[in-house]
Amino acid sequence: MFSGVKKNASACWRPVRRYARMNKDTNDDDSTHHDRNDENSGSNSGARTSFSSDHPLLWSRDLEKHFLGEFSFAVYQANDVIEDQSQVEIGRNATFVGVYDGHGGPEAARFISDHLFLHLIKLAQDRRTMSEDVIRNALSATEDGFLTLVSRTFKIKPKIAAIGSCCLVGLIWRGTLYVANLGDSRAVIGSLSRSNKIVAEQLTKEHNACREEIREELRSTHPDDSTILLMRQGVWRIKGIIQVSRSIGDAYLKSPELAMDHSFPRFHFNEPIRRPVLTAEPSVCTRVLKPTDQFLIFASDGLWEHFTNEEAVELVHNSPRMGIAKRLVQKALKKVARRMNLKYEDLKNVKKGERRKYHDDITVVVIFLDHDLLNAEHSFEIPQVSVQGFVDTCGPSKFNVLQQTT
Repeated sequence: MFSGVKKNASACWRPVRRYARMNKDTNDDDSTHHDRNDENSGSNSGARTSFSSDHPLLWSRDLEKHFLGEFSFAVYQANDVIEDQSQVEIGRNATFVGVYDGHGGPEAARFISDHLFLHLIKLAQDRRTMSEDVIRNALSATEDGFLTLVSRTFKIKPKIAAIGSCCLVGLIWRGTLYVANLGDSRAVIGSLSRSNKIVAEQLTKEHNACREEIREELRSTHPDDSTILLMRQGVWRIKGIIQVSRSIGDAYLKSPELAMDHSFPRFHFNEPIRRPVLTAEPSVCTRVLKPTDQFLIFASDGLWEHFTNEEAVELVHNSPRMGIAKRLVQKALKKVARRMNLKYEDLKNVKKGERRKYHDDITVVVIFLDHDLLNAEHSFEIPQVSVQGFVDTCGPSKFNVLQQTT
């Protein structure tokens, strides 16, 4: 249907209606998520998990085990239909974190959650190793799969061409950390300095037009497009529409044919685009974890709008591990309340959808690093489980297929 979109078939397709559904069709959103194997519903090791009674839009798993320590996970919904999707996959010698911040609707983020990790597992199994190339190729296969879905469903649901998602991935593979990013979610590591003080280091590059570096990159790659960057309501936006320069999806910003399609007048361009406006090329980095590295924070920009790296790292370092992801979310909401001259209790009572005026969906995963476990003989077996944000069930992780991978 449109050039540049590969027709690769995914080995893990789910029914098209799961992704082609638009916001007005998603009142049964929870039921679509509970099709996972729920035999291990709740906790994998006695962990605390729930939708909080005093925060009906807050979901958390306060403390769980992974092969190199513990992790805490929390999600707070602001949109009428939650657009943040997220997952933590626990393996015998590996931990995977995915934070997918959707925009225009939840479909692209859901698709990533369903497919990216499976692509990663298959590629690592085929190559018998893990590498930056494996991660890049897994992201590329996910992009190809979603764009193929768009080409199949565009005539039925044209708006799907305007749906996309940021994508933040973290993978601890034995003693090595891989981080890949598309968009403006962020991964930060907290490490001890020589003076034993906690120091924040940002591991990801944010692909957002608010950054001069990104604007220069866009002007360089689109020298013949005087409208590649436009200021709208005091904010730099690509083509005056979107702030992030890299994403999964957003097909109409990557396909000249769709950019001129009149099926969705709100989005189409009056003049053709000569090349894709956005890309799905991730920034990837690798880091051999050091004994001074204490923890990792993976979060959507819903958190980082209210915290500096240093503030977040200090809070994690100086607080109990139990429920730390939830504590970060609650602190962010208290900052929102103060900024808006609201009482915190009043902000908590604002309904989903309406509260998007105050803050975005927020996803936070904190991964603690207990280095003495790296080469230790475990006295217990770490359950290999898959935990999905905002879903109170968990099932077995596909990591087990990699047990023999070197």
